[in-house]
Amino acid sequence: MLFDLPDHETLYQALLDRLDRYDGQAYVCVSTTGIFCRLTCPARKPKRENCTFVASVGECIEAGFRACKRCHPLRPMADADPAVATLLAALEERPKYRWSESDITRLGLDLSTVRRSFRRQFGMTFLEMARQRRLREGFTVLSDGGKVIDAQLDAQFESPSAFRAAFARLLGRAPGSLGRDGLLLADWIATPLGDMIAVSSQTELHLLEFVERKALKGELDKLQKAVHGDLGIGPTPPSEQIRDELGAFFNGRSARFETPLAYHGTPFMRQVWNALREIPAGATRSYSEIAREIGRPEAARAVARANGTNQIALVVPCHRVIGVDGSLTGYGGGLWRKQRLLDIERQYRTLASQSA
Repeated sequence: MLFDLPDHETLYQALLDRLDRYDGQAYVCVSTTGIFCRLTCPARKPKRENCTFVASVGECIEAGFRACKRCHPLRPMADADPAVATLLAALEERPKYRWSESDITRLGLDLSTVRRSFRRQFGMTFLEMARQRRLREGFTVLSDGGKVIDAQLDAQFESPSAFRAAFARLLGRAPGSLGRDGLLLADWIATPLGDMIAVSSQTELHLLEFVERKALKGELDKLQKAVHGDLGIGPTPPSEQIRDELGAFFNGRSARFETPLAYHGTPFMRQVWNALREIPAGATRSYSEIAREIGRPEAARAVARANGTNQIALVVPCHRVIGVDGSLTGYGGGLWRKQRLLDIERQYRTLASQSA
């Protein structure tokens, strides 16, 4: 788990020293290369600020990083499970191929067994792993101003229709409709808990969500209508700022988010979202406690609805709201992710108490 890892400085020194103490327990994701490695990797060491340390290979893959070809961080998983080894080798041999369930069956593998094995080892299926890696490459090309055909080829999709369909499933619109001159621009941000989409203007962040959220397409539609502008693709000052702040958050350096935000909701919703931002990292509140804090003790259910409509994950920390009985309650990003976030933030509460 992320929160069981030593601090960033300890792990970075272990990377420099190539200590095998954390082998299999910690991995480094390098933002400048998009590669993840074992801490014993013999490759040239990245700068400290370009490193994020996580506890599992699955977290690296979910965040869009590719396995290093020098230290082979996937090898232990492959050695432990012949089915995993077969499919990982097949993926490396045919990286441009669009894999399907029938391909897995033709390799003589049982679909349900493979699905369980990959979810156990990586937290995702083999098909999800292959698709997410390809799609992120295509998004990056478009974000850099590349053509759709170049994005399709970089994403290793064999046909334009397959690429368009995959992109439409993610953002609800075809890649060709996303230019660089939209009023709002979408940017892709990798984090240890999964890839996120940030949508912002040149001055404010309007949306921040995990890419696999089923509600993402609907949220993008509502956002586009609210601002009466086209959605494009590319980085902006707010998306670059939130990328840096998320990096500091997951590296254990800071839980402060100062990126300017644009709210899209009623005055009551905005009041609730501002109250959420007042909850310190490492602390939690119930819906009824927030209702009392904003002077509306009878509005606990309305607070819950406002909490559920939040479109700026992590920054507006709806994950810090729990049930009166201490249960996690719902979270659009998944209860497993909510638990991870609360566990990560305990370190900030500990640091705050030590400095007090």
